[in-house]
Amino acid sequence: MTNDATPMIALEGVSKSFGQKHVLRGVDLTVPKGTSMVIIGGSGTGKSVTLKCVLGLVEPDAGTIRVDGRDMHEGDRDAFLARFGMLFQGGALFDSLNVWQNVAFRLRQHMPDAKARAIAVERLGRVGLPPETAGLMPAELSGGMARRVGLARAIAHDPAVIFFDEPTTGLDPIRARSINALIRGIVRETGATAITITHDMDSVRAIGDRVALLQDGRIAWDGPVVRMDDAAPLADFLGHRPADGT
Repeated sequence: MTNDATPMIALEGVSKSFGQKHVLRGVDLTVPKGTSMVIIGGSGTGKSVTLKCVLGLVEPDAGTIRVDGRDMHEGDRDAFLARFGMLFQGGALFDSLNVWQNVAFRLRQHMPDAKARAIAVERLGRVGLPPETAGLMPAELSGGMARRVGLARAIAHDPAVIFFDEPTTGLDPIRARSINALIRGIVRETGATAITITHDMDSVRAIGDRVALLQDGRIAWDGPVVRMDDAAPLADFLGHRPADGT
């Protein structure tokens, strides 16, 4: 049994190597329910691998991962994945599907198309896109619109946890600020727990409640966003952050 005090996500001693390359060397990270956590770090430090471990796309070599108090390997796999939504880098829309079919991709497996389309149109409205957007193809969308469609898809099934992978990469500053504001609003509105990977410090400040620095395969610092400018472990990263955060 879980309660509100149980962290939504808890990683303990999570390690992962690929051949001779040690990516994660004992990651400990706790994300309370309803918290927006941002993970930062240099290129190749394992941020994406961490998320893939939580989703079960990559099996850790050691350590435990719990979601809402339960080991990620417990229970039905489909039910486990249904708790997550994800905004992929660049939107990652299916080129052969129109907008509403992209948004309702998961929903269409469990309900009639008419109902799935209605939900998709409602979610598009929540991210600031009009109903007529539903019939467009991905090739007809601007970069900012594609990102909004990706966000609508991430929240289509009311997930408990939403992952955001470099949500503003490739966007101009105005569109990036708009996406940041949308993400923050969606997280607050839904009460979902959020984990964002980004190298954009403006996004960190706009989206996050807490920030964790992943360095040398471990969490070097974890604390409130409002304290990060005074955190010694973050000083070097903030002053010499890399051009990308893959």
